[in-house]
Amino acid sequence: MDIIKPARLKRGDEIRIVAPSDSLQRVGGMEANLPAQEKLESWGYHVSFGDNVQEMDIQGSSSITSRVGDLHQAFADDNVKAILSVIGGQTSNELLPYLDYELIAKHPKIICGFSDFTALCNAITAKTGLVTYYGPAYATLKMGGKQGDYQDSYWRQVLTHSGRIKLQASQTWTSDAWFDDSVKHDYQPNEWKTYNSGVAEGITVGGNLNTLYLLQGTPYQPVLDDRIILAEFAEEGHWSEFSRNLASLLQIARHPRALVIGRFPKESEMTKKRLFYILDKFPQLKKIPVLYDVNIGHAQPIMTIPIGAEIKVDTNKKTVTII
Repeated sequence: MDIIKPARLKRGDEIRIVAPSDSLQRVGGMEANLPAQEKLESWGYHVSFGDNVQEMDIQGSSSITSRVGDLHQAFADDNVKAILSVIGGQTSNELLPYLDYELIAKHPKIICGFSDFTALCNAITAKTGLVTYYGPAYATLKMGGKQGDYQDSYWRQVLTHSGRIKLQASQTWTSDAWFDDSVKHDYQPNEWKTYNSGVAEGITVGGNLNTLYLLQGTPYQPVLDDRIILAEFAEEGHWSEFSRNLASLLQIARHPRALVIGRFPKESEMTKKRLFYILDKFPQLKKIPVLYDVNIGHAQPIMTIPIGAEIKVDTNKKTVTII
């Protein structure tokens, strides 16, 4: 299948906000997220919203019909140049049998989000060849300060520029309620770290490991072998779950080109000793570059990285370069 690269964003373009998983209401509604809209508008974009982004059911999501309708409308509207997920959640994989992948392929455009969005972006890439993006969602773009600057800088570079883009570690990281200014944020020095050294180039796949697992054995499962795998872990999971999910992944992706592991949120109780105990189980990880504590996932801030595009991982320079 040919790779479809969506057109780059430019000033004046329309960005459509949709809720493929959790509703905008679950993260405070329009008013609470107004800073994200104002930020996008200050960069020169026109922000619009799917008709059903504020619909919310008992699971914090909305009906499959509403979510699919908003996605189809966004892809079909040629005025819309990029689609941005509200936030993550737990329900985006419900949409996969009902999406019109032919429509998506005929109207390729940027689509970006993270966490539960993993199921949607990897399925779209697998079914259409469209490069999708794993990065800040609408609700998280309201992050301010230096960490917000890091997120904003890579989001804008990756979605607006063509050519090679080098991604590097942020200066600090946190795992707290970044959106609550009433708490004292625990900023820690940040560094990407190496488990196994090397340099590799290849096509990306992955995102949140628990969500990626939902695609295994379905018609929407992406190619996992011979890929550079992104793997991050959410707050809800205990560190031991990472072990069995990684085992399952590596039984399908028997010859990955590289493994890029996101920084673990503090709730997971992951430590270096525990992580190395897990990674040491798998012989194939001794043969490929493995980076960990990278800026993807559920600790802040996060970068923006393509799914289904070629990147270069260099553990010596501790960089990821979009090729």
